[in-house]
Amino acid sequence: MPSPCRWSSIGIYLMLLLDCYWDAVSGQLSYSVSEEVHPGTAVGNIAKDLNINVKDLESRMFQIVTGSKRNFFEVNLKTGVLYVNERIDREELCAEETKCTVSVEAVINNPLKLHRIEVDILDVNDNPPLFTAKLQNLYIAESTLPGAKFALSEASDADVGENGVNTYKLSQNEHFSLAVHKAEESVSAELVLQKALDREKQPVINLTLTAVDGGSPPKSGTSQLVIIVLDINDNLPIFSKTLYKTQIPENTPSGTTVITLSATDADEGLNSEIVYSLRSKDQDRILDIFEIESQTGTITVKGNIDFEERKAYEIRVEASDKGQPPMSAHCKVLVEVVDLNDNAPEITVTSLLNTVKEDAAVATAIALVSVLDKDGGKNGVVQAVIANNVPFNLETNYKNYYSLVVNGRLDRENMAQYNVTIVATDGGTPALSSTTIVTVHVSDVNDNAPRFTEPVINVYVKENNPVGVIIKTVSAVDADSDQNGQVSYSFIDSNSNSVPLSTMVNINSETGDIISLQSFNYEELKTFQFKVQATDSGVPPLSSNVTVNVFILDENDNSPGILAPYSDHGSVNSENIPYSAEAGYFVAKIRAVDADSGYNALLSYHISEPKGNNLFRIGTSTGEIRTKRRMSDNDLKTHPVLVLVSDNGEPSLSATVSIDVVVVESTGDIQTQFRHVPVKEENFSDLNLYLLISIVSVSVIFLLSFISLIAVKCHRTDSSFSRYSAPMITTHPDGSWSYSKSTQQYDVCFSSDTLKSDLVVFPASFPPVDAELVSINEGDTFNRTQTLPTKEKFVNDGDSEE
Repeated sequence: MPSPCRWSSIGIYLMLLLDCYWDAVSGQLSYSVSEEVHPGTAVGNIAKDLNINVKDLESRMFQIVTGSKRNFFEVNLKTGVLYVNERIDREELCAEETKCTVSVEAVINNPLKLHRIEVDILDVNDNPPLFTAKLQNLYIAESTLPGAKFALSEASDADVGENGVNTYKLSQNEHFSLAVHKAEESVSAELVLQKALDREKQPVINLTLTAVDGGSPPKSGTSQLVIIVLDINDNLPIFSKTLYKTQIPENTPSGTTVITLSATDADEGLNSEIVYSLRSKDQDRILDIFEIESQTGTITVKGNIDFEERKAYEIRVEASDKGQPPMSAHCKVLVEVVDLNDNAPEITVTSLLNTVKEDAAVATAIALVSVLDKDGGKNGVVQAVIANNVPFNLETNYKNYYSLVVNGRLDRENMAQYNVTIVATDGGTPALSSTTIVTVHVSDVNDNAPRFTEPVINVYVKENNPVGVIIKTVSAVDADSDQNGQVSYSFIDSNSNSVPLSTMVNINSETGDIISLQSFNYEELKTFQFKVQATDSGVPPLSSNVTVNVFILDENDNSPGILAPYSDHGSVNSENIPYSAEAGYFVAKIRAVDADSGYNALLSYHISEPKGNNLFRIGTSTGEIRTKRRMSDNDLKTHPVLVLVSDNGEPSLSATVSIDVVVVESTGDIQTQFRHVPVKEENFSDLNLYLLISIVSVSVIFLLSFISLIAVKCHRTDSSFSRYSAPMITTHPDGSWSYSKSTQQYDVCFSSDTLKSDLVVFPASFPPVDAELVSINEGDTFNRTQTLPTKEKFVNDGDSEE
């Protein structure tokens, strides 16, 4: 753990940085920590410095985001302290850089905020100075004058600043001293001859060179110097400059000339011939990059030059003559590497959300996007944009950091996944770019209610249907997915039904099958209505309704019933007619009704027995029995007549009635409990006139009443039955009418030439509006069928026939 003094220095440093940069960069903090501290060492209380409540760190998803694979720092979400997460080696991170900074981003949501944190890695004196050459051989002529200087190999220290090489020391001797030169960032030493050498006395001198750094406590490294005293070659080569400077673009091909050096030697002969070489000491990397032509001093490119790897090279060149012993001089060549736009931007995406809801608000952050370019200058200036048309946008946080946010309405039903194409382009010439695709998955919300294909469903069920059968399957479609799209069905009961809905039908909540719970009887229930509700499984659930109209269709399940005064088959009824009766004489009228409706209730009358008897005929639609001819002496006195009454259903049902017609001699012998029928006179009597006026009056009153009844009934009829609203009147040749409208049909039957004419009205089912009522029996047929307008105007078309 850092000492109290270290914490104090960190605090003062933090306050100074905040004071200097807070106005310039909002949300930026600076800390410092020494390298090689133990993992878990506290760097600073980031929650306190950012003025964030510690309790909100976890709920607001506070996290540290780095642009590299290594995560040097983490935050304790319980205390808000930024601590070291793994070992930090400044020399590994920053090499020879004087200042070493690790930049991370602190991200906190709800609302989204980003804070840039720069942590300065402070150097500690953990590396001693090292000489690459543990043994240095120096050849010095004995004629060398005191004051001559000889270059020595420099020690290198991985540490920087005060912890780097600070000075050199030389072991005690009588001939040499050490001259230490301190430049801005380097310290070098030269061996200075203090006393003339005498090879005969001491041909070899062994010295120890010690390099000491400025750390506390200081560390040191040594190199052994072997001074070999040579005989005279007393002039050194001299370079035209001690320091050469030049520039070269990166990626320069091998063999390209960098610079040509020049050195001269005042000696003559071999002692003046100069050989150039690159010093092998401490220049292993240099020797891989550059080479020099030994005779001309031309330095050429040998290896790959990369600005991103190294921005400048310092080459040490040695010029030696060919004298014995040879003498040499040294110079430095500073090669500055010029950057080229040879690196495309690198895009890094850090996802904040795995999926985004389709109802996500505009500006909702989805991911963090960072763009880095290793090039420098304008080649490293990068602009990122979204290339395709998607409802997302890149918002700039600072420098090359962006937030990918929602910029429009999302609809999973139209697009469940977006591939966002991000293109980053630098400012070089020509510009380089890179592309990455971010896949955004849109999750479903329950924003679509189930929908039926039609607003009203009509179901037609025959009466006497079996119980438990499926009469209709309703289906609704929900555009949502998973549970939001799972639909269940239920009834909404209608108070308009006379019978509880739960006793009539049931619905399968999963499949929508509507099942009958009873066998329907058209004569008791002709139609009922209810609503089906489709509800999804979302939260909150959404639903929609559909109206279901159930129409019960009539079946021919009721036989005709004979009305009084005649009974059904099994008993004999009798009627008397005079012997003098003319053809067409009224004998009797059979009345019958059928509980069914429509064609199932359309009755026809026929005489079944006796066969071959042509004395009587019956109106097929009126049931009136009349004589076909006058009586003859050969006719029987008693005529049994069997009348068959049949409906028009499929199959047809019937009933019979038996009447004995007795022929009497005079009209005085005719007795009937119903009505006296006078003999038809040749002249039109006053009684017939009054009777005709009465019949016409009664007919007019009946028609007016009937029209009023139909108007009231049409006004009350639900609109869903409007397609059956056209009424129908059929005129029969025997003077009767058949009337049908909506769900009821009325047959009106009367005769205009007899006192026994009467009126029968019976209900019928609703046929389609374009249907015709037709009954065919022998020669007695209907004349025409008329469809009336919806305003209920009746048309009496045709005269009655006797």
